[in-house]
Amino acid sequence: MLPDATPPDDGTKPRPARAGRPADPVVLRSDLRAALPDAAAAVVVTAAVFVLLHARMASGDSATVAVMPFMDDPGTYWMYLLSQAFGWSGLLWAWGTVMLGLLLSGPGPARMPVSRRTLERWHRTTSLTTMALMFAHALLFAAELVRYETELAWAKRLWTGFADTFVPGWYDSGTGQIAIPLGQGALYLAVPLGLLFYVRHRIGAGTWRRLHRFVVVVYVLSVWHTLLYGTNVWYGEWPRTTLWLLQLPVAVLLFVRLTRPARRAERLGGPQ
Repeated sequence: MLPDATPPDDGTKPRPARAGRPADPVVLRSDLRAALPDAAAAVVVTAAVFVLLHARMASGDSATVAVMPFMDDPGTYWMYLLSQAFGWSGLLWAWGTVMLGLLLSGPGPARMPVSRRTLERWHRTTSLTTMALMFAHALLFAAELVRYETELAWAKRLWTGFADTFVPGWYDSGTGQIAIPLGQGALYLAVPLGLLFYVRHRIGAGTWRRLHRFVVVVYVLSVWHTLLYGTNVWYGEWPRTTLWLLQLPVAVLLFVRLTRPARRAERLGGPQ
């Protein structure tokens, strides 16, 4: 907004407005700082999941070993277990940030224990944490592939690990032929869609809002990836049941968001 150029009543000229720093980079830096406690909590959850997966593999009660019997040594396959742990915590944080986003974009409850501004900050910080967890999940999966391919030269091992993890369509084994591209799609959509908020002044608020709606696609791809590739979901009844039950509040809030959005213009069947 341009400063008001109308001179005051005493006839003196108004002081020119000082050019400040661009707001968005400051917001990103402040959100990164605000995300540190959230990220620390995510690391604690990831560590707890890793300990659980490690103990189950060591005891022989691991769904991963049931599918791949050669992976019965948690000391050797610790990077794979850590990748799984980051995947589970990433999915949990994705669930949380989607729930916050749907709560903010819908009518919302009449009374909330915290302010809307606080919820918006939580939504942004959990989104940043989710992106970091997703990347850690993929990076450790690639590292495990590099470690596993001992018969190849180092250059070939690095390329194989990178391509199988990050190049769509390259992974050619089992359900991973579908599950891996789904996970890649979630990661490659999550990063730009999550960071577009910080450049919304350049692309326009309307464009940002339209693109931001596709964040729910990231979540759907993440859940689909887990259902197809998560060995704990295949054989573990309680992980599978819990995963499905967590989708019920998401579905309810999504329905409310579509039928009673906070912005009337976004209502289904409303004016475009």
